[in-house]
Amino acid sequence: MIVQRIQSLKGIFSKWIYSSENNNRDYIPAFKAIVRKEFTDYLTSWRIIILLLLIVLTCAGSLYTAITTIQDALNVDEEAKNIARSSFLFLKLFTISDGTLPSFISFVTFLGPLLGIALGFDAINTERNKGTLSRLMAQPIPRDYVLNAKFTAALILNSLLFVALGLLVMALGTLILGIPPTLEEFFRMSCFLVLCIAYTAFWLNLGILFSVRFKQAATSALASIAIWLFFTMFYNMIVKVLSQTILNPENISSTEEALNKQEFVLNLMRLSPNYLYTESTTTLLSPSVRTLGPYTVEQSTGAIAGPLPLSQSLLLIWPQLTGLIAATLICFAVSYTIFMRQEIRSK
Repeated sequence: MIVQRIQSLKGIFSKWIYSSENNNRDYIPAFKAIVRKEFTDYLTSWRIIILLLLIVLTCAGSLYTAITTIQDALNVDEEAKNIARSSFLFLKLFTISDGTLPSFISFVTFLGPLLGIALGFDAINTERNKGTLSRLMAQPIPRDYVLNAKFTAALILNSLLFVALGLLVMALGTLILGIPPTLEEFFRMSCFLVLCIAYTAFWLNLGILFSVRFKQAATSALASIAIWLFFTMFYNMIVKVLSQTILNPENISSTEEALNKQEFVLNLMRLSPNYLYTESTTTLLSPSVRTLGPYTVEQSTGAIAGPLPLSQSLLLIWPQLTGLIAATLICFAVSYTIFMRQEIRSK
């Protein structure tokens, strides 16, 4: 009797798995169609085209200033060129500047969030206001496919942009400087591009969250930009004001207490996604960075000066990268939950 019940339960379970797999297979073409449609809309949107051109032009300008600065230094003598070959020259294309324009990293830090917000702030509410969301929901596809497809299409566009910019940097650097990147430099630049995609994906999900939460696209755009401005301008000021009280020498009695308070202030700064991105990119593109926290002279005694290997740099920035991905997943989970519980009516 028990064996028969177990066999019947197995049969029901196998039928349920088989039917769910067949349903997912039936919905895959619909999901691809939505992704294709959203990706095409992004490419034909003047808002996105202008923003993409702005990012490409500013990054190309910063790349030009970096190349001219490095080229002037290499033209000094052959010894300087030999030193440059062994000092991660290609990575300096992303970080160095002659002062006329900010570096490549600075432009991505500033314009990357704007790209993510522009791709996501009207993803859902515009469809709702036009009345096309209810018609889309009337089709035989799961509701979450709409949200997932919009995020996937924006992420594909974001990934293509940064991969193209990375290849542009490598191509122009090789042609103009005449020095190809080493294998470690290539892997470091690849990790840097993945980090840029993750950083922009956070702001993309934040824009989608406000697009799901607010009915008007202007409201969701203002909310997203307000958070971006808060972390870009005001959050650092707030932490600096707090640090003046926390790190007051009159309130510190030992070296251990000073280190603990400095670590606390540093952790407050790390609540900002901008700071997490800056720390990670600095460590990846500057192999000479060996630590991201406070340390004493005794701790540095005996340390051999030299660049860190890529594996050690990745271990150093793993908490920052995990924090960015966790914040992205939290924003997506909240927007997913709100969207699945919303009532969608036809006008």
